[in-house]
Amino acid sequence: MDKNPLPGMFQLTPLNPDFNDDPHKLLDRLRSECPVHRDTAAGTYIVTKHADVRGVLSDLSMWRHPSNAEEGSMARRVIDGERVQGLPPRDPESADTSILLLDDPDHARIRKPLAKALYKRVAKCKPLVQQIVDEKLDRIGNAATFDAMADFALIVPIDAIAQILGVDPARLGEFREWSEEVILSLNPFRTPEETTRMVHGINMLSSYMHEMMAARRKKPEDDLVSDMVALKAEGANLTDNEISTNLQALLVGGNLTTTDLIGNGIWLFLNHPEERAKLMADPSLIASAVEEVLRYESPVDITGRIAPREMEISGCPVHKHQSMFMSLRGANRDPDAFPDPHRFLIDRKDAPHVAFGGGAHLCIGAPLARMEAQVGILSFFQRFPNAQLADATAKPEWRGLPFFRGLKQLRIARG
Repeated sequence: MDKNPLPGMFQLTPLNPDFNDDPHKLLDRLRSECPVHRDTAAGTYIVTKHADVRGVLSDLSMWRHPSNAEEGSMARRVIDGERVQGLPPRDPESADTSILLLDDPDHARIRKPLAKALYKRVAKCKPLVQQIVDEKLDRIGNAATFDAMADFALIVPIDAIAQILGVDPARLGEFREWSEEVILSLNPFRTPEETTRMVHGINMLSSYMHEMMAARRKKPEDDLVSDMVALKAEGANLTDNEISTNLQALLVGGNLTTTDLIGNGIWLFLNHPEERAKLMADPSLIASAVEEVLRYESPVDITGRIAPREMEISGCPVHKHQSMFMSLRGANRDPDAFPDPHRFLIDRKDAPHVAFGGGAHLCIGAPLARMEAQVGILSFFQRFPNAQLADATAKPEWRGLPFFRGLKQLRIARG
């Protein structure tokens, strides 16, 4: 047994070089030595076993909103921190926040109509996603080398959600810029310059979203913003701010995580030629292949819950109002759930992964992310069947955004 102290939340981010290089050395140790570990500095439990993570996420009584967490905890600091100058004040007890952090009844009230409209769009948008993917691959063309992140994975999700929402094509460049700036809000360690950019992006995107809603009330279009405005007019109990906030959250979350899902998938297949050959021989494996990418190299590290009562997890007492961070990455490599968990195997038949969370807060954008990844990864390798890493000896450079995992760049040689 390692005599060093068990790692806490701040060691489980890319800011720790050891975690950035190989998160599973630390997560495997936590799971084997203390699967429900109390990090006193962060005021939270870190849960790493698959069965425990799934059990907590499936418990619909768990709280999500940070106001329910005990004072001083990392979860509570989300709302106790100083307000960012330049952003309008927000009541932390109101429903004017993303459904990611809401509890019922507000969570169900907002999520139900949003999911209804979104899933109806997703069900018929595969041709759109294929068209966008093909356009980006055409643009790469015959380039001998290129960056699969900047030239492909980064722009496919943002262009897809922009068209689904109904963004004016003439303003797509601005929309991309704002969404990238808003992503900075997910970094608690951002610089003052990054905070300035974040404020600009949030304000511009919010203003544009309200402009779109006003325009769609006058003249509906075939898009998601029109759908949400219509649902409200038909009696859905939603405010304009709630619609705007959650469409923005859908945009930002889907942009970041789907970019990383596509990029991580391409990187994994480049490093596992036997699995790539298996997929190319049988493209029908793409659905299970994407599930394995999600399990093996999830774009998201954690999700949080707050105990609504006195309880136990694997024999460890957890008190009411104490927060728990579910290690999705740790759970997805649990050998009790996945035999040979550190092997990338695209035709696995094991337990379901937890990369999209679970329970009432299962990622609302999961169907769209899956589709974009399936279309994007398969089309990429069908277009570039001889693609290789431009430098097979280069160490992968992961982004430094805490609790997310994606590549800064992915240099490709067409081969």
